[in-house]
Amino acid sequence: MNIHEYQAKQLLAQYGVAVPAGAACKTVAEAKDAAEKIFAAGHKLAVVKSQIHAGGRGKGTFKHGFQGGVKLAKTAADCVTSAENMLGKTLVTKQTGAEGRVVGTILVAAAEDIKKEFYLAVLLDRAVSKPLIMASTEGGVDIEEVAEKHPEKIVKEHIDPLIGFKDFNGWKIASALGLSGDLAKQAVKLVGAVYKTWWECDAAMVEINPLCICVGPDGKEKLIAVDAKIGLDDNALYRHPDIQAMRDLAEEAPLEIEASKYALNYIKLDGSIACLVNGAGLAMATMDIVQHFGAMPANFLDVGGGASKEQVTAAFKIILSDPNVKGILVNIFGGIMDCNVIATGIVAAVKETGLKLPLVVRLEGNNVVAGKKTLAESGVAIINGDTMSDAAQKIVKAVGK
Repeated sequence: MNIHEYQAKQLLAQYGVAVPAGAACKTVAEAKDAAEKIFAAGHKLAVVKSQIHAGGRGKGTFKHGFQGGVKLAKTAADCVTSAENMLGKTLVTKQTGAEGRVVGTILVAAAEDIKKEFYLAVLLDRAVSKPLIMASTEGGVDIEEVAEKHPEKIVKEHIDPLIGFKDFNGWKIASALGLSGDLAKQAVKLVGAVYKTWWECDAAMVEINPLCICVGPDGKEKLIAVDAKIGLDDNALYRHPDIQAMRDLAEEAPLEIEASKYALNYIKLDGSIACLVNGAGLAMATMDIVQHFGAMPANFLDVGGGASKEQVTAAFKIILSDPNVKGILVNIFGGIMDCNVIATGIVAAVKETGLKLPLVVRLEGNNVVAGKKTLAESGVAIINGDTMSDAAQKIVKAVGK
């Protein structure tokens, strides 16, 4: 699950990470009030940031012509103007696609006097099964670009999960970033707080880009998380009802929201052949083979390792809600999954939905004989696929691609 920038900063602040003063605003009046407080505190600039789950906001364009989803403001009146042009308006960026996203919330915050930018992130290094802290002196740009052009400028510090973060880990990061004195002490504390946020929130990744040395109204230098992104592990959300409440359904596709109600992993795509598969790896391979034989997948849909009849029926209904779908490919390899349970669910779903589209089913693995028998005796029009390749070719041919 993704959350907005202002929500990420709220979580980080709870764990002791310094973030710019500001407030999330849903109305122009709230934006005006937040801006007035920022300027009254002595800040010379404020920033108004559209809150959507997409990158490239600053270079984006609103459909009514207003340029930029991130705007600097010299006065509270400037903040009001930006708020009026952002709230309730559709922002198009390189990540939203042409349809854009409606901005329901803006973040009005102090625009810090930045002296130096860094990159900082915490994630899981699956290769060694350890938490990894990444830092770089090249902040404010995509870390992928840094990795490609200046890999030597990325510092990596693994944390032993049995011991946890210790100050010496923070000092190594501070030293690598060239910090000393009070700023180094701040860095040790901040990196530890970011790690604690990642660990205790069950985050997939916490990214601060940029982490900045800023000069406040009092003239003192301070390390501040000027921008932040947090991705949460869906599997652990049951432990965090407060974080779960941060979910913004307006930022998610309606079909994906419906799929989540049945614990289905669904992502809508632009093709015409719907895929219903168990296991993320097999689902990716199925999408690839559909494209290999000349068609495009309409979705990624992983029903998991133990789907029930009800989940299969729900999956079919979600698939058929996409008007672009011209055929369905079911590709099941039963390990934990019982193929007969899937077969029973397929038959029930076809009858309940009155399916008229071509349907190719490939079953293999646990209880496959019973599953194929259920399909054969169902009276439902189903095309049998002997192998994944055979099934893919048959569904592509059936839809005329």
